[in-house]
Amino acid sequence: MTDKDTRYVGLDVHKHFVMVGAVARNQKVLMPPRKVSLAEFEDWAKKHLLPTDEVVLEATTNAWFVHDLLAPIVGRVVVTHPPHIKLIAATMVKTDKKDTMVLAKLLATGLTPEVWVPPEHVRDLRPLISHRRRLVSQQTQCKNRLQSVLHRNHILPPQGKAYHPDNRNWWLDLKLSPGDKLRVRQELVMLEQLDTLIDETSDELHRLSLSDPWLNQLPYLIQLPGIGVMTGLVILSAVGDISRFPSAKKLVGYAGLGARVHASGQSYRTGGITKQGRKELRHALIEAAWITVRFDPTWNEQFERLANRIGRRKAIVAIARKLLVVIWHVLSKRRVDRQADPQRLVRYFLAWGRQARVFSRLGLKASVFARQQLDLLGIGQDLPTLITFGAAYRLPPSTLPVIEAAVASA
Repeated sequence: MTDKDTRYVGLDVHKHFVMVGAVARNQKVLMPPRKVSLAEFEDWAKKHLLPTDEVVLEATTNAWFVHDLLAPIVGRVVVTHPPHIKLIAATMVKTDKKDTMVLAKLLATGLTPEVWVPPEHVRDLRPLISHRRRLVSQQTQCKNRLQSVLHRNHILPPQGKAYHPDNRNWWLDLKLSPGDKLRVRQELVMLEQLDTLIDETSDELHRLSLSDPWLNQLPYLIQLPGIGVMTGLVILSAVGDISRFPSAKKLVGYAGLGARVHASGQSYRTGGITKQGRKELRHALIEAAWITVRFDPTWNEQFERLANRIGRRKAIVAIARKLLVVIWHVLSKRRVDRQADPQRLVRYFLAWGRQARVFSRLGLKASVFARQQLDLLGIGQDLPTLITFGAAYRLPPSTLPVIEAAVASA
């Protein structure tokens, strides 16, 4: 195939139609812009597109559907991030036809930055993660509205977990106006429904955590303080394939945790973090960082030292960035964290096994599952066989010789 044979096809994908146009390497228009309905696009593509064509489209809601449809038909499909196509975003005259031809011409000149196309298992996980995050957000909003009712009526909340089902009658018996009583009753109903939906979604995420490739990656994240199964799945779904990040610095930039930099001539200024990247990854790391500095003495020492110098808010962002660097090392190199505590990990792996129902799904006891995860990390070979975690768990013997652990640690 030569450049003369290649057509560079631009697609402007919309909800109900696709605008298509093509140019040659020398920018000559080979296919003027035309509109094709999305329902007819598959048949149109098989009839009019060639195996020598290269196609470009912007990352939108249905971009992966179009990508998978075209991948077997054409020579190459490029998906690009809309903010990276400044020529389209900054133009004074913006139409679907112009956008299509600009995409095609940029592809012909090699100026379209290509984004990573996530595989099917990542695409399945990401929407489920987003769905659970929305449900949790709605749950928080319900609790805040109930709290506002108490605040407005000068009522102190009950002791303990104020929104636990055991306190339902306490809420219903409050002396409130008819309107507030109605609101409280409906908010409690919504909370009950949201609890059920969150539990169902969490159960499905736990099921996915037992499947490849997540099962072989999660232990490397759970070994780090502040990261549990749910946070680990958020991180893995956002990162996808760790090998596409050649350095920890690239991963930090992908999360939007890198610092803004303006360097021109003798002027050099830095600012806050860029916040350009996957938002859910950045938020998950910030939450994990707060938990880490609360319970881990080593990380807490770093945090307090930074907080005294730059303030707590900036310090926790710095800790999140450091934590992400550690994540890159343990995932890309499949290494055990030097500060990993086998006793703590046993408790986490036992909890993971129970929550994911490994006995019914994998036919394994939680203790056997925990031992498998320890062996994957290569630690805890000489751990006592009897572990207490609300109940007695007899941890099976390790399949790895204790002498290997001693040599590895040395």
